[in-house]
Amino acid sequence: MDSIKNRRTIRKYKAQDIPVDLLNDMLETSFRAATMGNMQLYSVVVTRDPEMKAQLAPAHFNQPMVTSAPVVLTFCADFNRFSKWCRQRKAEPGYDNLLSFMNAMTDALLVTQNFCTIAEDKGLGTCFLGTTIYNPHQIIEILNLPELVIPVATITVGYPDESPAQPDRLPIKGIIHQEKYHDYTPEEIEDIFTYKESLPENRHFVEINHTETLAQIFTDIRYGKADNEAMSDLLKKTLKQQLFDK
Repeated sequence: MDSIKNRRTIRKYKAQDIPVDLLNDMLETSFRAATMGNMQLYSVVVTRDPEMKAQLAPAHFNQPMVTSAPVVLTFCADFNRFSKWCRQRKAEPGYDNLLSFMNAMTDALLVTQNFCTIAEDKGLGTCFLGTTIYNPHQIIEILNLPELVIPVATITVGYPDESPAQPDRLPIKGIIHQEKYHDYTPEEIEDIFTYKESLPENRHFVEINHTETLAQIFTDIRYGKADNEAMSDLLKKTLKQQLFDK
């Protein structure tokens, strides 16, 4: 509980490698995560080679931790392995569809979170890269991912060389719903987000970006509609390319 409560994103790492046995043990333990039908619909690509990290960096908008972390892990939704096993056992798989991708993606993300929790408990630092599903086609090519395999999460991991402040979180009263979903009134939205908006760092973001509100930084600068639609189209094309959406 303490490890989870104290977690923070680490982007700077010491020049200290992670032993293979330790990494494999953490990954194997993370594979105890819940999984759809006990099919384990995920694979993990471990990247240590500096040249391979350099190839991956552009897919992650050249964020420096991709090349500076000792290990980069790409967690993939994977129905390739299970489908091949089915065919080798005289069973015809029917997993080339969107539902199967969602099941495999859920499996992979459960493992990803397990791994992060375990790594942080071992004194390592991690950073989750949401850019993985922005540029999946590039990662597929670089990592030679076959059909029915799509990258869904990337984690950089290493021994921390920083101790940043924890980011804010919304109050639980704004997230937990009892029995049924209770939609938010304008007054409740004000109450839930007032603390986030009042933080000095967020007020500074508003000032330097010349916006009127913090919300406009999300909608107009960080996660704009045009970018979201373009990356959604790309993800749809990638799903078709990898046979998850015929």
